[in-house]
Amino acid sequence: MKLIVVTGGVMSWLGKWITAASIGILMKSSGYSVTMMKLDPYLQIDAGTMSPFEHGETFVTKDGFETDLDLWHYERFIDEELTREASVTTGQIYLSVIQNEREGKYLGKTVQVIPHVTNEIKDRIHKASDGKDLTIIEIWGTVWDIEWPHFIEAVRQLRREYGREDVMFVHVVPIICVSTSGEMKTKALQHSVIKLREMGVHPSILVCRTTKALTADAKRKIAMFSDLEEERIIEARDQKSIYSVPLAFQEQWLHDIISERLRWKKTDCHMEGWQKIVHNLLHPEHEINIAIAGKYTALDDSYISVVEALKHAWAFYKSKVNIHWLNTEELETKAWEADLKKFIKENDIHGILVPGGFGDRGIEWMINVADYARKNSIPYFGICLGMQVATISFARHVCGLAKAHSTEFDLNTPDPVIDFLEDQRTITKKWGTMRLGDYPAILAPGTKMYQLYKQTLGLTTEGPLTINERHRHRYEVNPKYHEILKKNGLVFSGMSPDGSLVEFSELKEHPCFIGTQAHPEFKSRLQKPHPMFLWLVKASLDASL
Repeated sequence: MKLIVVTGGVMSWLGKWITAASIGILMKSSGYSVTMMKLDPYLQIDAGTMSPFEHGETFVTKDGFETDLDLWHYERFIDEELTREASVTTGQIYLSVIQNEREGKYLGKTVQVIPHVTNEIKDRIHKASDGKDLTIIEIWGTVWDIEWPHFIEAVRQLRREYGREDVMFVHVVPIICVSTSGEMKTKALQHSVIKLREMGVHPSILVCRTTKALTADAKRKIAMFSDLEEERIIEARDQKSIYSVPLAFQEQWLHDIISERLRWKKTDCHMEGWQKIVHNLLHPEHEINIAIAGKYTALDDSYISVVEALKHAWAFYKSKVNIHWLNTEELETKAWEADLKKFIKENDIHGILVPGGFGDRGIEWMINVADYARKNSIPYFGICLGMQVATISFARHVCGLAKAHSTEFDLNTPDPVIDFLEDQRTITKKWGTMRLGDYPAILAPGTKMYQLYKQTLGLTTEGPLTINERHRHRYEVNPKYHEILKKNGLVFSGMSPDGSLVEFSELKEHPCFIGTQAHPEFKSRLQKPHPMFLWLVKASLDASL
């Protein structure tokens, strides 16, 4: 087992995750089995209770653990499904250590950061790395952060225990350019490396974030003060797409440098397929406009998985997707239809996507958006909450249930078409009532969804098709209303194995009016766009022509 630890210096938001993920896809494309993990300093056990405005959207692993969005970036690049073992927080570590102490597992010893906290971190790294050639570990934050030292000390100890050939450090740092002279300043970078050395860690590679090419002089200077060969100073210039970063690193032979450092035989790095898809992304032949109607639109990272999943479909169809944010809180007015018509006309909208979310802010507008898309044959894709508001809209305007609603937003609605399946309102533990992680669904033959999955996955089966999608939600389509919804034309194209839960819905006579209770964006990949995003983009493209 080999470890690569990715750290950051001087400032945050330098792109540690993209550096780590790019190394992951390069080494996997070189023939090695790869996994990834993140060490986060916050005291929460997981990211489930965090607002999207704190760390961006919450990602869910296949085994139902809520993490920050970096783990989804890892999955997207290396095309491997991670588990809860890949996300380690300080909160988890301290909780485990305190529980062990209370249970007497330390045999009366004084409990300290070293060895008890660091041993707990190392144990988790061992467990997450089992069976893989290479584990890439990103440590959140920078060398100056007060929350950082216990993680650094743990991986420093691992380097000593495993041996120098099996553990290496990649340090991501900024190159500061003086605007008046254009001169590249490296002093901050040097101090960051010095601080890291003081903690017992000597970086093997420096990844230098820069807006322009590193000069030969700057590279020599950085190499000298960092005590590294010049070839180990990797330029990380801004790219047009995050998916171009691995290719930029490949051009600098980063995969060979890593193989040499870890005493592996150099192998060919097969990135031809990735390169072709990135070319399609950067050189589209068509262009469409899709509106994302949500309530966290002030921060792009709130819906980053949805945005990236749209880009995957964009690359597949060579059709650029221009995203137009529709803030459903700001636009919730009595003149909603006129406002929506104006928005659609001014932005030449070809399709609408309503993503997941919680709480009642902006809900009436989302319901109106779904109704407008249905009546005007505009391609519509509802994810989780987006499927629920489409169901509410259908119940109100097609089934004649004028006051239909979800009990999440109206406990006294006479027609709770969306509801808990059992009364769990007395539970006070956050997220204790949620369906989290992968759940199976059975797609019904003869439905559009069935044909879509068959075609995309290259299947030849004729009977019911079982697929797995990622979930993060509490409320369901109420089984008491299944018959009236189906009788009026809403097709339940996918159900849970026991037939009680609606997983997918669609309309027969609409070019694209689809919904899912799952979060398919979590499983989309650049190399494997998700079928439902392909459907939305293709329908929107057809509408634009």
